[in-house]
Amino acid sequence: MATEEKAVDYTLNNPDTLTKYKTAAQISEKVLAEVSKLCVPGSKIVDICEKGDKLIEEEVAKVYRGKKITKGFAHPTTVSPSAFVTPYTPLKTDEKEASVEIQAGEPIKIQLGAQIDGFGSIVCDTVIAKPEGESDVVEGRSADLLLATHYANELLLRLIVPPGLLASGTEEEKAKAASVKAPTQSKISSLLEKVAQAYDCNIVESTTSWLFDRNEIEGTKKIVISPGEGTKGEGVPEVGEVWGVEIGVSLGSGKVKQFEQRTTLHRRTTNTYALKRPTSRKILSEAQKKFGTFPFSLRQLEDERDAKTGIIECVRGNVIRQYEVTGEKDNAPVARLLTTVAITKNGLTKIGAPPALDLTKVKSDKKIEDEEILKILEQPLSRNTGKKNKKKKKTAKKSAEGEEESGDEE
Repeated sequence: MATEEKAVDYTLNNPDTLTKYKTAAQISEKVLAEVSKLCVPGSKIVDICEKGDKLIEEEVAKVYRGKKITKGFAHPTTVSPSAFVTPYTPLKTDEKEASVEIQAGEPIKIQLGAQIDGFGSIVCDTVIAKPEGESDVVEGRSADLLLATHYANELLLRLIVPPGLLASGTEEEKAKAASVKAPTQSKISSLLEKVAQAYDCNIVESTTSWLFDRNEIEGTKKIVISPGEGTKGEGVPEVGEVWGVEIGVSLGSGKVKQFEQRTTLHRRTTNTYALKRPTSRKILSEAQKKFGTFPFSLRQLEDERDAKTGIIECVRGNVIRQYEVTGEKDNAPVARLLTTVAITKNGLTKIGAPPALDLTKVKSDKKIEDEEILKILEQPLSRNTGKKNKKKKKTAKKSAEGEEESGDEE
């Protein structure tokens, strides 16, 4: 089995890899759409999270039936209220947290993801919670927040396309375009901050985009925007890579603080440690079997009460990592988006993405006027390859390039 495992190509050169990412993405996007409908004022957050997880399980069960591959969650359903920055998923057994309801007018961040064979596709969208029947037009500061987040996200996606990848013209012109250095992370931060400030908003500090890999959503490279103290990015996006691209924008300072809510989101590390308590060993074993190295909520484990006690030793022994609950320092509203993208020779493909913002329904008196930013926003994410490859008969090649061609041109 070991030699067979080694022989499998898990890069994007293998069409199956992109197909698995896309299959996971279709599930993530479908469930995101359903969960968004549930985010109305008065709904309990814990109930929405549970329904989202059930939908992911149902959809995952429909694909790759009978195949000996792992499949399941790349990220549990999390529903983060107004000022929360990190994904939030309360527990049924914490009475106070279980009673938290969505408030009218607040921006709700929904994050979730599915994985097929270790290829995870995570998406996050921000919706404004409106009572049913109320106009879906967003105005005022909520509109400023959504527009700042939308355009910052579109700009960031264009800034990670490798220089010269979509260049046209003579070979000399293409070579010249390719020789341009990719923007530094401080340059990326500076441009994104200008977008946010055009709408009187700020980028959330240390918003991080990660390189994805098989069974890994925090790879060896990362882009850290508006880094806080002691944090910095490393590496440049390249062709053949999949990234989780994230943007966070605040109506306040953008500075973050730790919230008092219990940490319920965790993830298995690669460390080993001899756990002493039977409950801790049980929790570790269950988490590993169900979720591998992907994030999970204590809510998803068999016994929530056992999970709350058993997880303590697991975290202390560093075999499981906890995601602290953080939020806006000024308790100001925050919006976030997360898109899973593939960088191919044809440009950037949004594999799994939040739905495009309907700009006709978001009314603001502010706009971006910076010429450099407007020019970048006009650039395509991928080249239009619609009429190519008529001669290529191989099914594998056709399917792979079909996937690549389905990238957003916007």
